[in-house]
Amino acid sequence: MAQIKVSELKFSYEDSFDTVLEDVNFNIDTDWKLGLIGRNGKGKTTLLNLFQGKYEYEGSIVSSERFDYFPYPYNESDLEKTADELIEVWKPQAESWQVLIQMNQIGMDAEVLYRPFKTLSFGERTRVMLAALFAVEGEFLLIDEPTNHLDSEARKIVKKYLLGKKGFILVSHDRDLLDAVCDHVLVLNRKTIEVQAGNFSSWWENKERADAFAKAENEKHQKEIGKLKAAADRAERWADKNEATKIGFDPTKEHDRFLDTRAFIGAKTKKMQSRVKNFEKRIDMEIEEKEGLLQDIEKSIDLKVVPLKHHKEVLIRVRDLSLGYEDSPNPLFENLRFQINQGDRVILKGDNGCGKTSLIKAIFKAAGLNNREDNLYINGTLDVASGLKISYINQDTSFLSGTLKDYCEKNGFEESLFFAILSNMDVNRTQFSKNMEDFSEGQKKKVLVASSLITSAHLYIWDEPLNYIDVFSRMQIEKLILDFKPTMLIEEHDVRFQEKVATDIINIE
Repeated sequence: MAQIKVSELKFSYEDSFDTVLEDVNFNIDTDWKLGLIGRNGKGKTTLLNLFQGKYEYEGSIVSSERFDYFPYPYNESDLEKTADELIEVWKPQAESWQVLIQMNQIGMDAEVLYRPFKTLSFGERTRVMLAALFAVEGEFLLIDEPTNHLDSEARKIVKKYLLGKKGFILVSHDRDLLDAVCDHVLVLNRKTIEVQAGNFSSWWENKERADAFAKAENEKHQKEIGKLKAAADRAERWADKNEATKIGFDPTKEHDRFLDTRAFIGAKTKKMQSRVKNFEKRIDMEIEEKEGLLQDIEKSIDLKVVPLKHHKEVLIRVRDLSLGYEDSPNPLFENLRFQINQGDRVILKGDNGCGKTSLIKAIFKAAGLNNREDNLYINGTLDVASGLKISYINQDTSFLSGTLKDYCEKNGFEESLFFAILSNMDVNRTQFSKNMEDFSEGQKKKVLVASSLITSAHLYIWDEPLNYIDVFSRMQIEKLILDFKPTMLIEEHDVRFQEKVATDIINIE
């Protein structure tokens, strides 16, 4: 077992005034299963890139281990190559037998390695990459969000595989995965960084207790500061009033006062002024003890949405529905039956490629909201209530470009309200002047969520809304849904999210 030591690490991108990481110090063991937790934009992926030596930085990263990173890169032309050919580029030091052992452990046939990469599903590509990643010993592995775009079954396989491994950092916002796999967490808090034994849930429980204690201590100090200030103010006013009586008096009215009384008054005033200074010192001490107490508190501001009320109770009715594409011999699914009433929150569940996104397209088509010509055919009943207004989150963020101001103008959003929603989702205001191409994937997703929340609708259709979005914002969105109870149709594989918000789950075989 070795250690990775990070000391006084500081980094900022050349074209940005923002410091991404500043005065970062921590030690980790190389046989840990380490979960890396933090809000979007806090520098998680940046930290992994610094481990790999991709950027110059101040401070030091000391390790005797080599680093390797998931996911491996590939481009359009690589899709024509086999996975075996790509592994030779990704992991040239790995022997074929080493990769095959890992393929067996992750539940894949060897023949997958010799198929064109373009024929593999997202789940198969992820599993091949993980098999290559773990093929060679003596490395500390950097795993960046391995479950994005994976269906529930693929997530279970990845979770089981990682559970049997060690010696890695896992960046993930999937609470179920972090709880199952990790034995330590490295947390990028708002102001500090901490390393703690345990998984996400044990850390979160400790954090909630620590936050409650910090708030109570802060409140206690605030009250004490208030009392001391009031006492100091009274003493100061008394001293000023007393000092004013030193000079000038009327002997005919003040028979008991003589010239030497002035010295007595001065001494008394001096004593009171000394007391004022002591009050001020105690106030400074209280303020000093109070400082930093709330610096890492997760201030989750409640989000809002204003759903519309439709005149019909049933918004969507599906009976014996079959969907498919005219250029494919087989339908995606057959005989699907469900309905969405007002107030329902329906989760679509099923393997990637089973037709969940196609069902969403079909609903838009039936509602007359999709004017694109495509070869999707619909058999059976798909009734959509007339005049239905839908707010939609696309799983794709590649179309986002330009500034947020331009985006608001293009979509008719009230700029100040849109920016307020993003601020409440912890998107830093420094981002507001940047182009969205420079946003992290999580920040782009938050733009789409904000776009949906600002749009009043009868039905909210969200297609994989949580990919790349941090854990804290996921919990914030869960609370929003439970508070306002909008009618929703959601495709999302986060198990904890499903458990929290779903009123019904539709399994598409």
